[in-house]
Amino acid sequence: MKTIILILITSFCSFPFLFSQDYGWVELKDKSGTSFEPFDYFDAKAIERRIIIGADLYDSTDFPVNSEYIGAIEDICGKVLGVSRWFNMVFVKATDKQIAEINDLPFVKGFVPYEFSTFLAEKCDEDPFMYNDSLLAEQVGSLGKALFDSAGINGKGIRIAVLDGGFPSVDKHPAFQHIRDNKRIFKTWDFTSDNEYVYGYQSHGTSVLSCIAGIHEGKPMGLATEAEFLLARTEVVPEPFSEEKNWMMAAEWADKNGAQIINSSLGYTKDRYFPHQMDGKYTYVTRAANMAASKGMLIINAAGNEGDKKGWKIIGAPADADSVLSIGGIDPETRYHISFSSFGPTADKRLKPNVCAFGKVVVASKSGTEVSYGTSFASPLVAGFAACAMQLRPGIKNMDLYHEIEKSGSLYPYFDYAHGYGIPQAEYFLNKSQGTNDNSLSAEIADGVLTVTVNEIFPGTVTWKNYLYYHIQNANGFIERYGVVEVYQNEAFKIYDITGYQGCVLRVHYHGATKEIMIR
Repeated sequence: MKTIILILITSFCSFPFLFSQDYGWVELKDKSGTSFEPFDYFDAKAIERRIIIGADLYDSTDFPVNSEYIGAIEDICGKVLGVSRWFNMVFVKATDKQIAEINDLPFVKGFVPYEFSTFLAEKCDEDPFMYNDSLLAEQVGSLGKALFDSAGINGKGIRIAVLDGGFPSVDKHPAFQHIRDNKRIFKTWDFTSDNEYVYGYQSHGTSVLSCIAGIHEGKPMGLATEAEFLLARTEVVPEPFSEEKNWMMAAEWADKNGAQIINSSLGYTKDRYFPHQMDGKYTYVTRAANMAASKGMLIINAAGNEGDKKGWKIIGAPADADSVLSIGGIDPETRYHISFSSFGPTADKRLKPNVCAFGKVVVASKSGTEVSYGTSFASPLVAGFAACAMQLRPGIKNMDLYHEIEKSGSLYPYFDYAHGYGIPQAEYFLNKSQGTNDNSLSAEIADGVLTVTVNEIFPGTVTWKNYLYYHIQNANGFIERYGVVEVYQNEAFKIYDITGYQGCVLRVHYHGATKEIMIR
């Protein structure tokens, strides 16, 4: 006789789940008979954002779904569970017989069954006893907080939507008192239960919000302490059927209500998808993220915490979207890739993550503060940075800002699939400079051996300054090989086996200097 023990893990981490195919999207053929007035529907910031990017204010993707179509579907299967204007779809739960009836409706294109999804970019650990002022100062200092402060930049007037699993205590936590006092939480919505209350449930969202705009005992936890917020609850754990649907609806809601930036420390990967499907176009949530970007919003998403897990190391959806700024995590003690942060590239060989920030930070928790780990927190740190950059460059297009943030990276123009372009730097936006030192190294190739000579050592306790990075990039833009060498003294490093990479570009980066060599 066999004994079977079932263990239910109620956490943010992945777990197997049995599911039915009864949930899914009904794709509609048209929006016949609908009308739309953008100036009545959209917040003024949404109109302004569209004007900045030259978008059509009467784009048919913004038109409502035909209410008669929705009514006919509800007559068959009961209440519709979700609606997407952008994709002209409704989300339902239906039996096989009902699905057949729905497919027979003349305005229905087809039924797409919904499968299991998982919450990826989770809080992977926490340590409430490790709080210290130096970590709190460095999580924002590494991005250039002092320079933003000197210029009076704090995200004022920028509206950020945060999509997450709940925001317990945000309505009373002292870390958000300054936001509440100034009434800068403009709207909230719980897409899991269709009401405005979001101040309960999973503390993940509270921690994420603190990394954008929290203040602990007078010390900022994020850079955009004067930003405005839209808070959306999209996640329920365990909930296999609705997270991506909720994400899509929340993005449309954020658009309507004038969000300029969306931060999503969420992701959808294994137990539903295969790695080869992380190609920037397969999943609905990725397509929704790209659509959101086409509406003028800057979409920022955590790369994920799968970097040290066998079978799935790459980023997930929607971080795989080509218009999403995907954020990796680094260790604050070394400023080098933190082990759990997911690696790029995407399945179709595009650069991800784009940039990175601390993956170990001080966050607000339900009852105070704690040290937590995850790319979930690197993402909102960059969202706060982006709000400051947007404040500095009023009227900048979202995708222009996307690329400017990449260029501000501490490693730019070097990049790799662990760090992207590095940590965004305020110096770039304020002075168009990062203080590069072109004399810090030299590099040459002879007889298939790369010799790099470090001309200057930067002593001190900040060891990350003495990392030497190199990569080999082929003609298609894909990195064939990359690595990091720690430098202890002035010396020449030899990197062998360069032969076989003819026609590729080799880049070496050390302390602000990047040398580029064509391998012949």
